[in-house]
Amino acid sequence: MTRPKPFLGLLALLSIAAAARPASAQLVAAKEGPVVYGHHHIYTANVEAQKKFFVEGLGGKVVKIGTNQQEVVEFPNVLVFFAGMRTPTGGTVGSTMNHIGFSAPDLRPVIDRIKAAGFKMTTRAELPATTEVKDDIAVLNANASIAFAMGPEDLKVELVQVKTQTEPIKMHHLHFAGQQNAEMQAWYVKTFGATARAAAPNATAFAANLPGVALSFAGSAAPVVGTQGRVLDHIGFEVKNLEAFTKKLEADGIKLDRPYTKVAALDIAIAFITDPWGSYIELTEGLDKIR
Repeated sequence: MTRPKPFLGLLALLSIAAAARPASAQLVAAKEGPVVYGHHHIYTANVEAQKKFFVEGLGGKVVKIGTNQQEVVEFPNVLVFFAGMRTPTGGTVGSTMNHIGFSAPDLRPVIDRIKAAGFKMTTRAELPATTEVKDDIAVLNANASIAFAMGPEDLKVELVQVKTQTEPIKMHHLHFAGQQNAEMQAWYVKTFGATARAAAPNATAFAANLPGVALSFAGSAAPVVGTQGRVLDHIGFEVKNLEAFTKKLEADGIKLDRPYTKVAALDIAIAFITDPWGSYIELTEGLDKIR
């Protein structure tokens, strides 16, 4: 597959126009920090199947953006964009982005929706044989239950139960994979200002937090490849003062795949980078205010 051009991100999908209705209300974490999570960008040969998974299965809502009424799916703290007619080179597993995670106060209705929509739960296959799995839910302890689903084109999703959560479903985490996962954690802490979570002694997995998202960095026994061209082609962070941020990135030796660009018609700005392990990243400013 020909390497996709870096600019095939939000700008290409938005058609430089105003939104049919606000898509901003769901990036509720945007006010909490200079860098928050913004969007997933899905490469797909079947947009309708992907939308069915995210809407009928996971419970997201369709919003229309642009004069061409481009449909995206919104959840609290994340928007999901689709690049259609693009056969991905592979699923999430085997790439530096092993899976994405959503949380819900009760996993049962989410799992029931996913199965009713015709998609597969994979909880048992994802966990050690010693972990008890009942009705597609693994109860890890009194306060933690999880489940796994496989979306179209091998898009892996983890579901995490958060009993105190008031929203029926929202963005929870990004799960990176690599053989240098401790270095990954350090890079995201330094580059984006994420807050590292203390690791247990002899830990093999590491984590950090940004407003609206947890970042999990797990080890991988096998080599992994970058995300570009995979079903989850790139991830997106919303950044305040993006121009100054990109200048700092360059001063720190980080190459911009796409330089800072203002899109006056949308009142947003964008840029692209790739992390040292191959995760392709779009940076935006104003995504939370798009109308």
